[in-house]
Amino acid sequence: MRYTSTRDARVDVTSSQAIAKGISPEGGLFLPKTIPALSLWEIKALAEMDYAGRAEHILSKFLTAEGGWTRDELQEHVRGAYTGTFADPAVTPLVDFGPGAAQNAHMNDVHILELFHGPTCAFKDLALQLLPRLLGSAAARSTGGDKEILILTATSGDTGKAALEGFKDVPGTKIIVFYPSDGVSAVQKRQMVSQEGSNVRVVGVIGNFDDAQNGVKDIFANPSIAAVLNARGRVLSSANSINWGRLAPQIVYYVSAYCDLLRGEKITAGECVNFVVPTGNFGNILAAFYAKRMGLPVKKLICASNKNRILTDFFETGVYDRSRPFYTTSSPSMDILISSNLERLLYLAARRDAEQCAGWMRQLAAGGRYAIPPEMLRTLQTEFAAGSCDEQQCAAAIAKAWTKWGYLSDPHTAVGLHVLEEYRARTEDPTRSVVVATASPFKFAGSVLEALGEPAPPDEFAALDALQAAAGVPCPIPLRGLRDKPVRFKETCAPARMAEYTRW
Repeated sequence: MRYTSTRDARVDVTSSQAIAKGISPEGGLFLPKTIPALSLWEIKALAEMDYAGRAEHILSKFLTAEGGWTRDELQEHVRGAYTGTFADPAVTPLVDFGPGAAQNAHMNDVHILELFHGPTCAFKDLALQLLPRLLGSAAARSTGGDKEILILTATSGDTGKAALEGFKDVPGTKIIVFYPSDGVSAVQKRQMVSQEGSNVRVVGVIGNFDDAQNGVKDIFANPSIAAVLNARGRVLSSANSINWGRLAPQIVYYVSAYCDLLRGEKITAGECVNFVVPTGNFGNILAAFYAKRMGLPVKKLICASNKNRILTDFFETGVYDRSRPFYTTSSPSMDILISSNLERLLYLAARRDAEQCAGWMRQLAAGGRYAIPPEMLRTLQTEFAAGSCDEQQCAAAIAKAWTKWGYLSDPHTAVGLHVLEEYRARTEDPTRSVVVATASPFKFAGSVLEALGEPAPPDEFAALDALQAAAGVPCPIPLRGLRDKPVRFKETCAPARMAEYTRW
């Protein structure tokens, strides 16, 4: 399995090189030259395995012997990532939406794929418990093992803590996380700035997530920074979903969800399902797209956006235009106007035309917009549907999920629930659907309490206790006692100063 770049067809690297580098030198994103097949026979066999067994099989198709990976090595990494590190033994449990859903035809045959049972209570754990292990092996093969890896990561909230936790005290690595200083919740911020570990650093960026993400991309694209770091025995890499080693593990949980439906006799082998994915940076739903292209029986991928509905507008019009108001919402991990992973989808939709894809990215950088051809949009619309949810609708979805269907939802998952209900009302598509739950409701306890009509303490940490009392649902262990953890990192900087931190 060889990898190329979305912006340069001449790039030809192994999977180890792609993961170690994180991003191609010209700014493109690495992706496999071919998409491996997953047969129905394999899916049936995977249904009898545990999550780690499924992950090992799927990842072995992307991380092959050509890249230096052995099956024993993959097994060691996967078992280490998913054994004993998640609160639920299923790792990504699939739960029925609730008995009340049967009373609403638009929400019948709905399941929730819970991805928040890891150490940071967010879906990023599924990839970031594994990435440090993959990156360590990949870097050793790519650099000869004599270079220190400097990980740079921009976060809109959850990636930062998950990356910090995954790379904490990993030998031969240092990690710097940049977050929008006023664009994450108090709980998300405390999770990051109190992070333990001798090799970690956390910096608030004065601006929004796009400013932080663009700053990281600019550092990677600067050859003089790379030269200075190389002279100091360091190489850059990323833990963002621009790194293929972050994206590949996310493919697994879509296959696993289908396997659970099959094992639970909710579907028959080959029957199609829909996946509803709340997303801002597009990586999570792109992983579902890869699973579908591999052969997973999927009818529609439903892209759910919050008030920052840039992806919804793109799938409706074919125009990507980031020149619009930016909204800070109760679902901050989706407060994004530059969806980096959409580039990988564009490359595939353009029949792997790297020159055309690079042209769109130049238009986006220079003028803030690009438009794809009408025939390409029509093709994408056969596979994707899209919808959005404003703040009032999000709160209503949280309340409805709890009072009618007995499910306690965080704001991101609520966006997905609202978009699914609207989609079904609009299309009358009865296909069994899986809504991806990306975070624990306790990470956004104040917003959830307000949606439920309960008083929300101004202190977000007091809100954790209040939500537990109001809902009768226990607060996850990783979030308990967070208020009392000492703050280690208080630095902030302008986006233009981010590169200075690579001197650390």
